[in-house]
Amino acid sequence: MKLLHVIHSVDPAGGGPIEGLKQLASAMAEMGHSTEVLSLDDPASPWARDFRLPLYSLGRGRDVYGYTRRLVPWLRECASNYDAVVVRGIWQYHSLGCWRALRKSSTPYVVFTHGMLDPWFKRTYPLKHAKKWLYWPWAEYRVLRDAAAVLFTSEEERRLARQSFWLYRSQEVVVNYGTSIPAGNAEAQTAAFLGRYPHLQNKRLMLFLGRLHAKKGCDLLIEAFAKVMGRDPQWHLVMAGPDQVGWQAELVALARERHVDESITWTGMLSGDAKYGALRASEVFVLPSHQENFGIGVAESLACGTPVLISNKVNIWREVQQDGAGLVANDDLEGSCSLLKNWVSLPSERKSLMRELALNCFRRRFEIRKSAKSLVRVLSNVIGRDSRELFELEPSR
Repeated sequence: MKLLHVIHSVDPAGGGPIEGLKQLASAMAEMGHSTEVLSLDDPASPWARDFRLPLYSLGRGRDVYGYTRRLVPWLRECASNYDAVVVRGIWQYHSLGCWRALRKSSTPYVVFTHGMLDPWFKRTYPLKHAKKWLYWPWAEYRVLRDAAAVLFTSEEERRLARQSFWLYRSQEVVVNYGTSIPAGNAEAQTAAFLGRYPHLQNKRLMLFLGRLHAKKGCDLLIEAFAKVMGRDPQWHLVMAGPDQVGWQAELVALARERHVDESITWTGMLSGDAKYGALRASEVFVLPSHQENFGIGVAESLACGTPVLISNKVNIWREVQQDGAGLVANDDLEGSCSLLKNWVSLPSERKSLMRELALNCFRRRFEIRKSAKSLVRVLSNVIGRDSRELFELEPSR
C-alpha cells in the first residue's frame, strides 16, 4: 500500500501523534508499505526540512485553524496516487479539507481523532465547547460520518468519544498503537543524559516526560512530590517537555513555594539518546494526567523497562494495571500522593519484578509492529470496501 498521512504540523513539540507517525512509518516500511506526509508547515521550518519521511509542506494557513486554499486542490489532484489517506487529528482545517476533497473520491480516508473528542475538554472548557458546537454539525461531524473508519487507540477512547456531542456517527474501529523499543546502547543513552545533567548522578529520579500542559497534571505532581519526597535529598524530579502554553514559570513558582525547587530539573524537550537515557536513568515514570488519549511517553517508558505511575484518566491504565507494569490512582492530589507513597513503600524485589512486567506489557500490547499490522488490517478492508470485516476487527492483545 501507498499511504498519505495528513497532519496539521510535523513539529515534534506537538508530542505523541508526530512521534507515533514516524515510528509507524518505519514499521510499515518493513512490511513493504510506503508512507508520505502532507502538512500545513512552512517548508523552511527546521522540523519540515529535517523530517525523515517524504513530506509535502503546503505552507502555514491562517491563524491556529490553518485554513489554506492550497489544501483541497492538492488533494483532488494527487489523492489517486495513494491507496488511502490517514487524517491525523481534528478541529483544524486539514481534517475538513480532507473531507471536502475526498468525500466523493475513489480514495478512502480514515481518521485518528487522537483523543480530541474526550469529554474532559467539554467539562474543562465549556465556552470553547459551546463554540465547537457551532462548528461541529457542518464540519467535524461530517468528517467523521463520511470517513471509511474512525480509529481509536483504546476501547476507553472509543467509549469516551461518544459523550462529547449528541450528534455523532462514525464507523468506529479500535486499533493497536505504540512505539518501538529504543535502538542503541542502554548504558550509552543513560550516560548521554547524565552527562548533560551531572548533578543528577546518584539521585533517585522520578521522570515526567511530556508537554507542560494543564491537562497533564504537572501541578499535582509538584504538590505530591513536595508532600511525599520533599524532605528526602536523594529524590529528584525531572520535568522534561516543551512549555507550549507558557505555564512553566507558574510551575517553577509553585515548586519554590513548596520548597522543592532545588529538587526539580527542567530540561525542556528531550529527544534521541538523551530522552531514552532519561527514561532508563529514572526509577519511575509519572503522569497524573486529567486526560490522556494514549500516552506515548507511557509506552516509551514501558519499552525501557521503567514502571509507570499514572492516573486513571490515561486511557491505557487498565492494560498497565492488568499487567502489573505500574500503579494507578485518581487524577487528584490525594491520588497523586498515593501513587508516590505506594511506590516508595514497595519492597525492592517487587520493584525489580515490576521492571520486568513493564517490558513484558510493552512487548505484548504496544510494540510498533503490532500497531502497523493492526492498521494494515483496517486499511486492507477499507480499500476492499468490506465493511463487515471492518466492524469485526479488534486490536490484538
